[in-house]
Amino acid sequence: MAGSLRRFTGRQGCGGKWRIHMSENSRCPQIYWYICITSCVVGAGMLLPSHTAQAQAVSQAPDQATFTSKSNRHINKPNPASPSARNVVKQAEAITVSGTATPGNSALSISTREHSTVQVFRYSAEQLRETGQTSIYAAIAQLSPAVTSTPFAGIGGNGLNKSMQLRNLGADQTLMLVNGKRRHVDANFNYYQSGQNYGTDPADLSLIPMSAIDHVEIITEGASALYGQDAEAGAVNIVLKQDTHGGTFDLQNSGYYPGDGQTVDGNVDYGMALGRNGGYLNVAAQITNQLRTNRSGPYLGSLYLDPSDPRAAALGRNVQNLSGSPQSLLETVSLNAAYPVAKNFEFYNTSTFAHKDIQEAQTYRAASNDLIIRSFYPNGTQPYLIGTENDFQVNDGIRSSNFLGMEWDIYANYGRDQMANEIRDTDNPTYGLASPRSFSTARFISDELAAGFKSTKFFHTSLLPRPINFSYGFEYRRDSFHIGAGEPASYTDGGATVLDGPDAGHVVAAGAVDKFGVPPLAAGTQVRNVFDGSVNLDFFATRKWEWTLGGHAVGYSDVGAAATGSIGTRYNFTKNFALRANANTGFRPPTLAEEAFFSETTFPTYRTAQLPVNSPWARALGASKLKGEQSRSFSVGADVTLLPNWTLTANLYRISINDRLYNSSLFGGTNIESILAGVGLPNVLYASYYSNPVNTATNGGDISTSYTLHTTSGTFLFSFSVNIADTEITHHNATPGILTALGQTSFNRTNEEFLLHSAPKNIENLSVSWNKGPYSFRVQEQRFGSYTWVASPSLVQTQWTYAGPSYITNLELGYDVFKRWHIAVGAYNAGNHYPTRANAASRAALQNAFIYAGNSPYGFNGGMYYVKTSLKF
Repeated sequence: MAGSLRRFTGRQGCGGKWRIHMSENSRCPQIYWYICITSCVVGAGMLLPSHTAQAQAVSQAPDQATFTSKSNRHINKPNPASPSARNVVKQAEAITVSGTATPGNSALSISTREHSTVQVFRYSAEQLRETGQTSIYAAIAQLSPAVTSTPFAGIGGNGLNKSMQLRNLGADQTLMLVNGKRRHVDANFNYYQSGQNYGTDPADLSLIPMSAIDHVEIITEGASALYGQDAEAGAVNIVLKQDTHGGTFDLQNSGYYPGDGQTVDGNVDYGMALGRNGGYLNVAAQITNQLRTNRSGPYLGSLYLDPSDPRAAALGRNVQNLSGSPQSLLETVSLNAAYPVAKNFEFYNTSTFAHKDIQEAQTYRAASNDLIIRSFYPNGTQPYLIGTENDFQVNDGIRSSNFLGMEWDIYANYGRDQMANEIRDTDNPTYGLASPRSFSTARFISDELAAGFKSTKFFHTSLLPRPINFSYGFEYRRDSFHIGAGEPASYTDGGATVLDGPDAGHVVAAGAVDKFGVPPLAAGTQVRNVFDGSVNLDFFATRKWEWTLGGHAVGYSDVGAAATGSIGTRYNFTKNFALRANANTGFRPPTLAEEAFFSETTFPTYRTAQLPVNSPWARALGASKLKGEQSRSFSVGADVTLLPNWTLTANLYRISINDRLYNSSLFGGTNIESILAGVGLPNVLYASYYSNPVNTATNGGDISTSYTLHTTSGTFLFSFSVNIADTEITHHNATPGILTALGQTSFNRTNEEFLLHSAPKNIENLSVSWNKGPYSFRVQEQRFGSYTWVASPSLVQTQWTYAGPSYITNLELGYDVFKRWHIAVGAYNAGNHYPTRANAASRAALQNAFIYAGNSPYGFNGGMYYVKTSLKF
């Protein structure tokens, strides 16, 4: 498999535009279309004549570290310094049944074995670079139709970090891994009620240098047994480079067609040998500096107290910056190393560090707004939320390929993410002329300490054709989430009233305008202890029939214990055709941020609040202790080689989740305000908290296929892939009695729409790549299904914006100046397509700042061009 990571393959595929006419509103019928199409294609593949002289089968061996010689250190690892990566055709991958003598993944595996009982989509570093994206999430979303990662993360605190969805489930329902080890979650909670990542608290893999990545794996079946019971949607595993020589340097400049959003990205990596017995050291770094974009509409309200004020004409209406990508500077470094310390033993270390500064525009405040101290801001003000993030993780361990007749991995990991928030160009009107103009509003820290071991024993028996793989392990984790209070002036009432204008002397809402600081009562530290035991058994019942059984038994100090299991099977009928099936259960506890996060937003006469679920404020509104989600998933799939250079992979799946964790409705009214004031939180008219409101079921399917064609005019690779994932609510849990008495519901129609239709349920990719000599060209067409944008919880259903299907085209033209120097020009959304325009009610809800649907899966900045150069040394 030395070259397989550099191939375009069916399971890696990009790809396409779906031309069959299907109803965008109907759900299940679309799935049946895909089932019928898959059945026909697979059936056709079975009828084709057998091709025994096909391309060499890809090895099934996992990426295991071995310590007996330097030559076998890098099993299945590509050499990034190879000058032929672009000049050699990437063949379609053949399905194989030959396998290796040992099935399954072992304690030494940092990668997930392909062509097994689990489905693995693998994308190489070369494929990631060819997208022209500088963020790992954006690159994966362009390659895999099962992944969505909107370029605009949201307003408020949602815009401070990147995230992704897998199979249309929540961002934190996908387990994030680096070299097979769990990644700590981000400190920033996506609390703002808008978009597909609303109410999530995931890990952020975009804080790892792109240049450090060897390949990315998306594991969609069996991940809850292999890696953790909270992998309900699946897992994403970033595998870092292990090279012993050479490196790469990449430089890219990009921008959007209107001329803004200029981004300069530079990344480098270098590998070297450590010692003479197979040790390695890989270091990598990436710096990305992005300027902001602005697609905001003109401000339609009164700019001044007097609408006829002559200053209005001079100021103009283009004063808002809310709708656009924020300005940011991201600096990341990584280290991946291993050093043999004795025969069959090695020490390893994987470390990453990231620093990010981000400036995100908030809601524009005109001089007519009584929250503005007009002597400070005579022409109004555009506040900015400043986020400063520091993130690191260190994974250390000792591996042995043979100790007591078993493979071992004993490790200790620690990860920490800190986000400090500041609001600038604002004020606290209750302090009058003594008010500061910038405020430190909060500090959030999330960390995780993990220590444990994994062990694998291979048993040989004459009853079975291959050895039995038995793996077990134990891990202790200590998770904590800390909330630091803001400075006093950001949350206290200074006693001053409106200073001037017709409302002079009136009471005004206290706190820093736009980002109320965290008060001491909401500050504190939450801690969870986790004890996780796991076991996996992998064996071949016959030479063609593989079985996998596994499970986790986990104890949580705050939500009790949960046991989950998985069973998978794969039957290789021929070298060209195999079927898979999986059944899994999972359990995901609430993150500590979901339990403890607090935030307030200030309006002229009231505030809105995200309440910690265990606080007296949330309890007064009927909140109860959060439960963990319980999931069940079932899938069937096929791997087919239709022709020597034509492969196809297809899957159908169902994922059911009980007691799904999600934010409540936004409760509002004077009764809510009175209740909260009675427990020490005054002037809060609207509030929400985290809960377990509903059960859901997601039905879906995916197809990936690719075909390689050799001609005298060059080599062509045709790839098509599609994913459909339709989520429905199957049960509503009861609304607390106090809310029922007030005529409120814990999960209203607005929240249902956030949950079900914020992201398109189907995405199709079609791509064609051409390569001849030093020249390369790639074109990709992407189709995104319909989705809904709810600009504000105050809007009723008839006021939502319904976005129809969209098509965008991505291009890249490359040239090898010489074997180790490549240059390219390209475009993402080359046709400069914008999403559906927001309707009048949606625009008015946010001061006309958003004229396009804010949760578009491809953004609303229009076309992006880029030029880049890559040097291998």
